Amino acid sequence: MMKRVLVAIGMLAALGARPASAQSADECVPSALNVAEAKYPCLYADNRALFRVVAPDAQKVRVRVGPGFDMTKGPDGIWSVTTAPLVVGFHYYSLQIDGAVIADPATHTYFGSGWQNSAIEVPAPDAAFYEHQDVPHGHVSQQWYFSKVTGKWRHAFVYTPPDYDSARKSYPVLYLLHGWGEDETGWYRQGHVDTILDNLIAAKKAAPMIIVMDNLNAVKPGESAALFAARGLVPPPSDAPPAPPAARGAPPAPGGRGAGPGAAGRGPGGPLGRPTYTEMMFADLVPTIERVYRVRPGKENRAMAGLSMGGAQTFATTLANLDKFAYIGGFSGNCGGFGRGNDAPDFKTICGGAFAEPAAFNSKVKLLFISTGQAEGPGTKAFTDGLTKQGVHNVYFESPGTAHEWLTWRRALNDFAPRLFR
Repeated sequence: MMKRVLVAIGMLAALGARPASAQSADECVPSALNVAEAKYPCLYADNRALFRVVAPDAQKVRVRVGPGFDMTKGPDGIWSVTTAPLVVGFHYYSLQIDGAVIADPATHTYFGSGWQNSAIEVPAPDAAFYEHQDVPHGHVSQQWYFSKVTGKWRHAFVYTPPDYDSARKSYPVLYLLHGWGEDETGWYRQGHVDTILDNLIAAKKAAPMIIVMDNLNAVKPGESAALFAARGLVPPPSDAPPAPPAARGAPPAPGGRGAGPGAAGRGPGGPLGRPTYTEMMFADLVPTIERVYRVRPGKENRAMAGLSMGGAQTFATTLANLDKFAYIGGFSGNCGGFGRGNDAPDFKTICGGAFAEPAAFNSKVKLLFISTGQAEGPGTKAFTDGLTKQGVHNVYFESPGTAHEWLTWRRALNDFAPRLFR
């Protein structure tokens, strides 16, 4: 049994701990995601991270970030390690102390991979687009609604643009979904959706819009709710989202970050998504949003997008309802099974036959946006190239140097949002 295990959350320097690096700890800047006054983890200028843990009775301590790093115990009982340089962007991580895997109380936690993870943010050179600027700010609120389809109360996060309360006009709506193992908080907390839109709107690059972030985990009474797979409370061995059972065995993306089920358009529920969510969305969520908020009517004022499994769900919902959506976005997610051994399909039959008649599809959809990270693998690029060859109009965006991770999806939203409702 682990005894007296504490994680350093504050004045560790006063305890005399030595940094696990040749550089002084004074040169290490606390992560922006730390709790108040916590000095560790911290980041050096070359993107190496220094972690410290107080666990004097532990036999082995490891930080599970990237490929994972074993920590070294000092004479004062403090374990430390300086990692190799981390890829820029948002990293989930956890601590493994002997047989226990825990979140680090030195950081805020974020729901991902089906549990509350610690996180560290490695600043990106283009981070200004998702950082707070001196511009008018919108608001994110929680909207509760009762779902007749699931028989439960649910709640979504809703972004309203800066002029929503003063302009008294109506707005178009983007329904934006999270990925596998995440929830409705993801785009707000990990994705910085409000800041990205505030900055775009202030620069007159995007039309003011309402953004609805719902939880795609919708099941009817009696349906299985095992969306995150039956893996208990043990998180993945790195910051990579674990795949559900059907997708296990696929190689991870470079840098130790898994591609996740949605990258191939195959989350739990199969390649065409979860039909209960689509039913619930039209029966319960959309009517609530259009009753409570000032929403413009018509498909030309409605968009849907999602990341990873949320991208797969977006395709499942929109392609079967092209009379309801004029804008569609898949961020690291598709409906063709690409990246899972289906890289040469018949584009006339995949995705429920949605692309069988390109001219008809192009006349109904104003924007089909498909994006991926440069390090995610060739599946999404093969999907967009195949669509183009088929004659289906689409826009492709690739995030330079990133894998299946939040910086990829922040960049995708930053490119996608300015294309909407024009």
